[in-house]
Amino acid sequence: MDIGVARTFLEVVKTGSFVGAANNLHLTQTAVSARIRVLEEQLDRPVFIRNKAGAKLTPAGEQFLRFATTLVQVWARAQRAVALPPGRETVVTVGAELSLWSPLLRHWLLWMRRECAEIAVSTHIETSDRLMEQVQDGTLDVAVLYAAPSRPGVIAELLFEEKLVLVRTTPANGPLAPEDHVRIDWGEEFAASYQAAFPDQPNAVVSISYGPLALDYILETGGSGYFRKGFIRPYLEEGRLALVPGSPEFSYSAYMVHSTKADAGVMDRVRAGLHAAAAP
Repeated sequence: MDIGVARTFLEVVKTGSFVGAANNLHLTQTAVSARIRVLEEQLDRPVFIRNKAGAKLTPAGEQFLRFATTLVQVWARAQRAVALPPGRETVVTVGAELSLWSPLLRHWLLWMRRECAEIAVSTHIETSDRLMEQVQDGTLDVAVLYAAPSRPGVIAELLFEEKLVLVRTTPANGPLAPEDHVRIDWGEEFAASYQAAFPDQPNAVVSISYGPLALDYILETGGSGYFRKGFIRPYLEEGRLALVPGSPEFSYSAYMVHSTKADAGVMDRVRAGLHAAAAP
């Protein structure tokens, strides 16, 4: 299939109209219509319902959407692999959840630059579900995430096991109100465990999905929250944070996920770097 056809299909989906797609792609509306007609002939199914309001996906179009996205992504990856920067042997594409970028993936990038200068690196931030899909469909070589559900053709390797601990700003003898607790999104498993441990805790006044942002917030305003112990260790040592005595701790494990078909030599180097980055 012509990748241009797949891109045109995705642009119509994005804009909701043939006119919008034509404008964004710098094509005529006739050219957009012709590409979609070719696609429908190849699939032997209509992919859009056209009306005055624009274009809406048919059931066949809904099914094709996921494959069109994958086609475009795989093609882009193939282009990157072929057009390697000078002096590089290969390129590795790595994705991670947002909360894992600081400091794990930052340290890994520095390690790769120092120890594996022959490998070009492409990195992405995505949700865990999307990362797993991209490893499965081949658009990502490696995903680094906290929850690693079992998927066909995918290997999940434990990188490290960390604890989520409850800390508060200092001085520790100063009173904190219930509304000073910041709820941080550490995933569904943590949410269930937290609810079981604190069944009477009122809903948080402030909820933040990104740990480093939550930390900046409570350091500025005062408060408490659950954080990765390794991440907040410097603040504990400096005395800016203190562990809350008697509070429960929760396990929080990170995994390296890759395809069973991934190049073993490249994976060995990526794995070594991730373990070095995760070392305390």
